[in-house]
Amino acid sequence: MNKENENNTPKKNTVSSGSKKKRYINKAIFKAVKTFFLALLVIAVLGGAMGIGMIKGIIDNAPDVDVDSIVPLGYATTIYNASGQVTDTLVMAGSNREEATYDELPKVLIDAFVAIEDSRFWKHRGIDTRAILRAISGVITGKSSSGGGSTITQQLIKNNVFNGGRERSFGEKVERKFQEMYLAVKLEKQMDKKLILTNYLNTINLGSNSLGVKVAARRYFGKEVSDLTLSEATVIAAITKGPTKYNPITGQTANSDRRKIILQYMYDQGYITKEQQEEALADDVYSRIQNINTLAKEKNSPYSYFTDALISQVTQAFINEMGYTETQAHNLLYSGGLSIYTTQDPNLQQIVDSEVNNPANYPDTKYSLEYRLTVTDSEKNTHNYSEKDINKYHSETLKDGFNGLYQTEEAAKADAEKYKSAILKDGDTIAGETLKTVLEPQVSFVLMDQKTGAVKAINGGRGEKTTSLSLNRATDTTRQPGSTFKVISSFAPALDTSGATLATTYYDAEYTLGDKTFKNWYDKQGYLGWSSIRDGIIYSMNIVAIKTLMETVTPRVGVQYATDFGISTLTDQDYNASLALGGLTKGVTNLELTGAFATIANQGIYTKPMFFTKIVDHNGKTILDNTSPQTHRVIKDSTAFLLTDAMAASTQNNRKFASSGINVNSTSTRAHLDHMSVAGKSGTTSNNVDVWFVGFTPYYTAGVWAGCDENQTLSDNGGTSFHKDIWRKIMNKVSEGAQDIGFPAPDSVETAVVCRKSGKLPIPGVCEHDPRGDSTYTEYFAKGTVPTEVCDHHTTVTVCRDSGLLPTPNCPTTTKVALIVPSGQSKTDDSQYAAPSATCNIHGGVNPIIDSSAPTLGDEGDAGVGVAPKSSHPIVTPRQTGNAPTSADTNNEHVGAAPSPVIKPTKPDKKNKSKEQPSEATVPETTASSHIKTTAPTKSDTDSDVLHGPGVTNPRNDGPVATPGPSVSTDGPGGQASPILIGPGGGE
Repeated sequence: MNKENENNTPKKNTVSSGSKKKRYINKAIFKAVKTFFLALLVIAVLGGAMGIGMIKGIIDNAPDVDVDSIVPLGYATTIYNASGQVTDTLVMAGSNREEATYDELPKVLIDAFVAIEDSRFWKHRGIDTRAILRAISGVITGKSSSGGGSTITQQLIKNNVFNGGRERSFGEKVERKFQEMYLAVKLEKQMDKKLILTNYLNTINLGSNSLGVKVAARRYFGKEVSDLTLSEATVIAAITKGPTKYNPITGQTANSDRRKIILQYMYDQGYITKEQQEEALADDVYSRIQNINTLAKEKNSPYSYFTDALISQVTQAFINEMGYTETQAHNLLYSGGLSIYTTQDPNLQQIVDSEVNNPANYPDTKYSLEYRLTVTDSEKNTHNYSEKDINKYHSETLKDGFNGLYQTEEAAKADAEKYKSAILKDGDTIAGETLKTVLEPQVSFVLMDQKTGAVKAINGGRGEKTTSLSLNRATDTTRQPGSTFKVISSFAPALDTSGATLATTYYDAEYTLGDKTFKNWYDKQGYLGWSSIRDGIIYSMNIVAIKTLMETVTPRVGVQYATDFGISTLTDQDYNASLALGGLTKGVTNLELTGAFATIANQGIYTKPMFFTKIVDHNGKTILDNTSPQTHRVIKDSTAFLLTDAMAASTQNNRKFASSGINVNSTSTRAHLDHMSVAGKSGTTSNNVDVWFVGFTPYYTAGVWAGCDENQTLSDNGGTSFHKDIWRKIMNKVSEGAQDIGFPAPDSVETAVVCRKSGKLPIPGVCEHDPRGDSTYTEYFAKGTVPTEVCDHHTTVTVCRDSGLLPTPNCPTTTKVALIVPSGQSKTDDSQYAAPSATCNIHGGVNPIIDSSAPTLGDEGDAGVGVAPKSSHPIVTPRQTGNAPTSADTNNEHVGAAPSPVIKPTKPDKKNKSKEQPSEATVPETTASSHIKTTAPTKSDTDSDVLHGPGVTNPRNDGPVATPGPSVSTDGPGGQASPILIGPGGGE
């Protein structure tokens, strides 16, 4: 027994010890967990207290809200010109907003807004937690269709208490959101749901300068809000997502798509039946809107074209620079009480408007017709007609060749009456009719200061302006730019970075790429052979421009330069040869094209055209300062000067170096100014549909466009030169009293004597004796680009004095200067002076043989071989500043002498120089640039540069937006199909 007890005692002690240890561990774990949770509780309490404190602080700082504070309020925005005069007052909240009572609101309108904006509006108490969670889920999952979390009550507070929500930082937005939710709950305790909804519908921006549903009903449907149908109500409800994008006039497709969603929501939420939904979808509501839009007349005086453009630029600045939504930008602009200080010069604007609207400036004036007719037949069906139906009636029924233009306004009205009588039937009722005549051809004009980018004056069309924010042909319409684009897309990049100079030559001959053959505007006078980039600018030579682009620049580089010049309308379809001639997919606006030429006038620095200098808010704080506009360098100052000098020569009387009887003259003489230096480029598109001139003085750059809105040819509608007369008259007045400081040459350029047929150094005794006269002249070059090679397009050849062919041993001989031309080319003015390849068949009765070592002529034979009489026409030399006349050098036929003083480069040591062989050329000395002024030119009626030619699709402009112009299929930059031969400095 004792032994048993002995054995059992230690075991009991062991168990007791293990149990104590386990209890100790458990107790320690419990204490640790307890401590952890107590710590979490303390942190949660403290965090909660801090969070509550922060939220309480935010809520305490929330503004007061009551019935009065959420009523729409606003202040007028005032616009000032550069002289400080008030020019326009933008509509403030109240002057274009009419209050609607809840009883006036049709049920279909209320249901439409609730269905799409806040489906639980009638159930929640200011905030909708379901919508908030759904919106958060949408943000996390990336599903934008989940919708927003704000209720109609919150949106009302945001618009009228927080002024649309203009916070710039995330923290400010979070603070406003908490305050907004708090105030929404508070407001719904004070205000009836119906009154909240009514104030909301009276506040919202519904596009087309319409604030609130009452004004919108009249603007879009010409009726009171109480008379809106389901179909019409959903159109208005669809606008709120974006007043510009979903505007039923200009954004019909987007509005229609959202309207379908609203109708589906209304059906899903039980507001309408399936039959009502289908009936609304079948309604041709947008045709009615377009008719009403034509009838709509602004109650106040319409804004000027300048103000129209200003509104567009300011709105974009609010969106891009301040981060506002379009609705917020609109609300701030029209009801923010802003003061907008513009760049408009009232005196210059008056000059522009006066000349654009002067009937004496238009050789021929006709009228186009804007017509709208709505007819309800005996079965209550609605039919809509327009001027397009009248034109179709002429072409298909009358078949009278009518082109859409009338000789008088009376003729237009009579034609509309005739058409109306032809289509009306018994039982028909006229529901609406409007008729407006438009002067044709139309014009747009832009005048800007190239140094600051300030737009000083603008005109978007001749004739009375009857509505605000109407078609602005200077800023909104894209048209084909024609030959003005040669400078932007081809010649500028060639001179700037592609290794070409003004003297670089290309062979002017028939040119084919793929299935398209290009010709020049002067094709009736033939091709002119070797011609320089300077020639290409002065005489607007199509072939030179195309070869420059395709063989030296490449379309990709050309597009990039055009984009850097501020042209924003180019597309992927513009990488082709037609880019050189301005045959673009969409065309360009006058504003952007003028801005591009202002870059050249500003020594190569682009400054974005601007309409305002600063904007001050209602409290006097400057919210946008535009006194330091966006700028960037596009081309070197030397490139800008070279282009300027060549374009200046195009406004002077100059004739292309060519045989007697060929008269290809400079294209812009009608734009020459009386007492001010000027440079610029003309442009004319196929069939004389569009005509341009964009040019500049030392002070201002201006662009003029003319054409018919529906693309009728100008050939029998005023001609192709009247726009240059308008440009000249405006710029002469603008320049009155200003000193002509010319276009001074920068230190980055120098001059050298070169041969105009090769662009290289002349061969002594050879290039001066071209069959047509002295082919040497003094050219400007960017420093470091003066050619070092001698002319390779002239040669001397011994010929039979009688036959002009290669001599036999029996022939009397003489030596003459001949041209070296590429083989396989069409006949040109140069090819007739090519070295002969046949042997004389007069002396010794020798049959003609081919001398394989003679320079090649080509496939056209050697017609006219011989020395032509020396011509006496002036030859273009680099133009220098001013307009003072200079005498012509009768020995070398240069206009003006070589510039002085002479800067002599370092010369080789004459003592160590080997004796020159007869074939060697002496390198002419380079000279510094100075000023050459020429006499005023004679205005030419044939001053044009039309783009045309077999296989070239005519550029076309449909209404205000241009459609694709000529295009050439290529394999991309560097792989274009082109002749192997290129001009000096060019690359394959």
